[in-house]
Amino acid sequence: MKKQCFKCGECKPVDDFYKHPRMADGRLGKCKECTKTDVIQNRLVKVEYYRAYDSDRFHNNDEYRSRNFANAKAWIKANPEKRKCHNLLDHAVRSGVVLKPTACSSCGITGVKIHGHHPDYSQPLAVIWLCAPCHSRQHRLEREELRQQATR
Repeated sequence: MKKQCFKCGECKPVDDFYKHPRMADGRLGKCKECTKTDVIQNRLVKVEYYRAYDSDRFHNNDEYRSRNFANAKAWIKANPEKRKCHNLLDHAVRSGVVLKPTACSSCGITGVKIHGHHPDYSQPLAVIWLCAPCHSRQHRLEREELRQQATR
């Protein structure tokens, strides 16, 4: 299925348009390339505004940091087994016991941060190395599988 970008006028596959729930067809009216160009141009024109905004958001916002810290502490308290596995894996990678690959084992992408996914927390060093999108996809698949098992 194709869609025409209102900005550049090209007909492109719908996957070349960002999802947008308020649009009639569920996709933004301009293609990803035009959207990226517009965002870059907007940031260049308003560079001082965005520098101040980013600085305030990431460096001077105690509420933001304290909320994230509180969320992290709550997760650690609720998931001690998972936290222990994460720490064991981190230590094994740092000490060279486990070698962290540079490519995602699912899609093969390189040059991005690779996450260790634990399919079974009883084996803390047995992980699947995935990029962030593949890691999120894996968790969605596992949640869906659990839902299906619960309805059986």
